Amino acid sequence: QLQLVEQGGGLVQSGGSLTLSCTASRGSLDFYAVGWFRQAPGKEREGVSCITASAGSMNYPTYADSVKGRFTISRDDAKKTVTLEMNSLKPEDTAVYYCAADVLEFQKCLLEGEYDFWGQGIQVTVSS
Repeated sequence: QLQLVEQGGGLVQSGGSLTLSCTASRGSLDFYAVGWFRQAPGKEREGVSCITASAGSMNYPTYADSVKGRFTISRDDAKKTVTLEMNSLKPEDTAVYYCAADVLEFQKCLLEGEYDFWGQGIQVTVSS
């Protein structure tokens, strides 16, 4: 059973940067697409970014419009880790961030309901 652990959250000022990591503590990510989702207080969970598996779709990244040009997703399968680099952070990026993994093609990569394996979530707070 795949288990995911997020790291790297915290408090940052507006305009600052944070890097989140999602690591498989059990199992391998080689054949899994990995997505990042976030949930702000009082709001629905939304897709932020995802990346397909190295095989087949060749690490194809997808971004929500709200983070395009500011966030970058990447993966290192040897380290069983997917990284989300977040730059030019805004107060509206404040949320609990979750990573998730499943065997998916890029068309479904940002769809929350397609994922079976989830991390515990990590808080990101951006102060104004």
